Amino acid sequence: MARSFTEALDAQPTRAFQWMIAGVCMLVLVCDGIDLQLLGIVAPLVIESFGTDASTFGIAAGAALVGFGLGSFAGGVLGDAIGRRWTLVIAALVFSLATVGAATAGDVTQMALWRLAGGLGFGGAYANALALAGEWLPERWRGVTVSTLSVGTPIGGTIVGLIGPGMAADYGWDGTFLRIGLATVLVAVLILVALRDSPAFLLALGRREQAQKNARFVLDTDEELAPERHEADGVEGQRTSVFDKRNLRLNIGIGLAFTAAAMVAYSILTWTTTMLTARGFTLEAAGGAVALAGITSMIGSVLVGLAMRRFGSHRVLLAISIALTCVLVALAVQVEALPAAPDAMEQQVVTWLVGAAGGFFSAAIAGMYVLMTFGYPQSCRSSGIGFGIFMSRIGAIGGSALGGALLEMGGASTWPFFAILFVCALIISGASLVIDRHVPPLTRN
Repeated sequence: MARSFTEALDAQPTRAFQWMIAGVCMLVLVCDGIDLQLLGIVAPLVIESFGTDASTFGIAAGAALVGFGLGSFAGGVLGDAIGRRWTLVIAALVFSLATVGAATAGDVTQMALWRLAGGLGFGGAYANALALAGEWLPERWRGVTVSTLSVGTPIGGTIVGLIGPGMAADYGWDGTFLRIGLATVLVAVLILVALRDSPAFLLALGRREQAQKNARFVLDTDEELAPERHEADGVEGQRTSVFDKRNLRLNIGIGLAFTAAAMVAYSILTWTTTMLTARGFTLEAAGGAVALAGITSMIGSVLVGLAMRRFGSHRVLLAISIALTCVLVALAVQVEALPAAPDAMEQQVVTWLVGAAGGFFSAAIAGMYVLMTFGYPQSCRSSGIGFGIFMSRIGAIGGSALGGALLEMGGASTWPFFAILFVCALIISGASLVIDRHVPPLTRN
């Protein structure tokens, strides 16, 4: 009896070619993060060059987020139609050339348009890189690989945070955009040369000959493969849309959980510095709390893939939601209790609570990627991941935009700010109950 490609992979050791695929996809997401975060690093120089103010410049800063959301869904649909590999090539060219183009911007409007175009590429690359890497790996490695890949973009942001200021000092903000953009064009060439669409995806498109050819890169035997069968598939040979009624509960749950987790994440990352400096922290100390959240975010993203494989996504999402709620309550209480001049111990407690929150909200976000890779069938996996990312951008924009208003509403109190975050954390629990297609725990296999 013919096996599916995933069944064949599960029956043999993982090959170097498969890890190479995952490595190139990680590089794509790291470059994604470098280009995405570059404007934030050189923003003071750009604002001075344009002769504008920070408020007006926020239009350009937010344009990439809007483009990211639109590009993730549009790129996902394109990836399901023409293949993950070619869509990744297109997406990488779009975001790298948009970064080159941003070097020519002369005002906020031009910069916003270039960043909007770049965001389309950022989103398209993200959705397809996760889908392609997951499809080449056996189930025992798929979850932790996908959750680990999700830290590629923050790693890229960290890298540009380290090298960006020095480059801007040497070449100016426009020279920095130009050099980084041209360097990332090479990634599109690497994608074209190194990556291949998975046999499982090609079989779903009916391209059997190419599927069998690509399978020879990793399989020990030259066997006839059967198409993957998924519970959301229609009749034999029928492609399933991401908005098919069979995906309704998954879409609702993913949409709710992703939006809520992203709103918590962007509220904390965007407004913690403002909140803590108003409570007596120095800018350096407040920035240290956000930096710690960045580190714990990466740790949480990796660990959630292992946890979901071992215990199943339902239990893990419930645990993350409860833990995140408890951490946010503790953080709110601690911040409210701070005196005008908090001592070192009081500052350290707040810093570690911010770090804990970073680990849990990032675990929730990375867990969504694992769940989407499992939950959506081959025929709409990229667009399913793109839909989830699109919903997360709604939460990201909401957190970035509303956090300041909520802090201002509270005056001397941060309770309005944290009350919204409590609700978001609890929504993750509710969403996990709505989702009807969870990653099963290892004990059930």
